[in-house]
Amino acid sequence: VSALVSACIANLFAAFKGNENKKLMETPGLKERMGSIGNQFALTTILGFLMSIPVVIAKEGSRFGEFMELCKTTPALWVNMIASGLWFYGYNELATMTLKKTGAVTQSVANTAKRVIVIVGVALVMGESLQPMKLIGCSIGIGGVFLYSVIDNLVKKKDD
Repeated sequence: VSALVSACIANLFAAFKGNENKKLMETPGLKERMGSIGNQFALTTILGFLMSIPVVIAKEGSRFGEFMELCKTTPALWVNMIASGLWFYGYNELATMTLKKTGAVTQSVANTAKRVIVIVGVALVMGESLQPMKLIGCSIGIGGVFLYSVIDNLVKKKDD
């Protein structure tokens, strides 16, 4: 249950971030001051990092020494952290660029579809069984994306 609640909270904040980024992109004069969407994303990422520091200290501060010791003794940890960070940054910058061309809701729905595809794809590649809970979750995700597409098409037809 805590994983579901955490995922819902993460989705809520991701949608909020997407919506706020879209508003920033439409703010007159901002593009000239920031230079590009990449710079806007970098600024958003830095602010998100700074805002998460108090939470990290509160939740994991007591284990910081253990983490630093692990970093000293395991070189692969540094490589994996840097690679993970670069991939995550690249993915999210691409998502921000996509947001410019679409809307926040469309991007959020596409992100949900991506997660479902990744879950099913990894299960197939790794040879894992898709347990009933995974199947139900994936079905809800796919059904939600399908429902959004149908409603979006109906709204477009009404506007025309």
